[in-house]
Amino acid sequence: MKRLPIAAVLAVFFGWLLWSVSVRQAALFLVGIGLGAVLAGQRFGFTTGWRMLVEEKDASGIFGQLLLLALAAAMAMPLLGHFPELTAALGPPSISLLVGAFVFGLCMQIADGCGSGTLYKAGMGIPMNTAILPIFAIGSFLGSLHLGWWLDLGHTAPVGLITEWGWAPALGATLAALAAIAAGVAWYARRANAALGRAPRPLLVRKWLVGAVLLAVFATLNLVIAGQPWGVVYGFGLWAAKVANATGAVDLAGNWFWSQPGNAARLHETVLLDVTSITNIGILGGALWIAAGKPAAAKALTGTQWAVALAAGLVLGYSSRLAFGCNVGAMFSGISTGSVHGWIWVPMAFMGTIFGLRIRRHFGF
Repeated sequence: MKRLPIAAVLAVFFGWLLWSVSVRQAALFLVGIGLGAVLAGQRFGFTTGWRMLVEEKDASGIFGQLLLLALAAAMAMPLLGHFPELTAALGPPSISLLVGAFVFGLCMQIADGCGSGTLYKAGMGIPMNTAILPIFAIGSFLGSLHLGWWLDLGHTAPVGLITEWGWAPALGATLAALAAIAAGVAWYARRANAALGRAPRPLLVRKWLVGAVLLAVFATLNLVIAGQPWGVVYGFGLWAAKVANATGAVDLAGNWFWSQPGNAARLHETVLLDVTSITNIGILGGALWIAAGKPAAAKALTGTQWAVALAAGLVLGYSSRLAFGCNVGAMFSGISTGSVHGWIWVPMAFMGTIFGLRIRRHFGF
């Protein structure tokens, strides 16, 4: 399909949202299209950036992500400090977070995508990610069913740096921590490449820098319009939960997660009123528009590789719920809005990535 027909369909859907749902949801749909177009157009993959550092000693993807975090924090934290109606992406430090983040980091390398990566690659028509998307949703829903049990293993109240310190000190500490990580990553990449007898790769690459700037802008628009930070995996779990609830497959009335007022209300509303779902739909549309007329580049998989990838996708969804988000909801939105749980998520997920890459190599992905 060519870009013009896709643009026409997206425009009609935007107009219908504007007329039949709300101005806010229509605006968030446009934000989602922008996010999807940037993710797909710049191939800004969180999973890929981590893999490049570990396997190729190329730190450019990590530097793009650090720039994204810094820009988003610089825009989000003053807004959160001045407008109390806006909410941060807070998650409780917990056993659930530790386990979920580690397992998520492992599985995202096998499945070749985190939440946003799976979404935009599915929008581009890449077969493996397209097949994983509904499996991811089922896994996220299953994780929500068990989240209460996981939290009973041990958790503390969420900690927000803006609430504890104020937005200016929180921003200063966040930027300082990101700068320290950048220095450490640059040192590691330089030493690793020198040990291999080759020149260091450039740290600043245009596609990552452009992607970082544009994603930070669209994420800030999401925060202002939705009143909450950009997220991905909640929408996946909600889609599966609505199917399960409508078919009577599971009684959700007594479930700890789905009996909470906000979640219970979303179960009985149209999915188009959920802010995460509407941006997810927009991301699919934006990625589809970028990929229009271009065949999806995809490696042919064996039966074993398909089985491993789909299993990883299921566990990816499950662990994302335990970890209170993926690279977007937990890492990006958590850190950029001052949540301590985002800083816990990153090292656990990175350790998982190291193991995931070994499994990925073993199965020849």
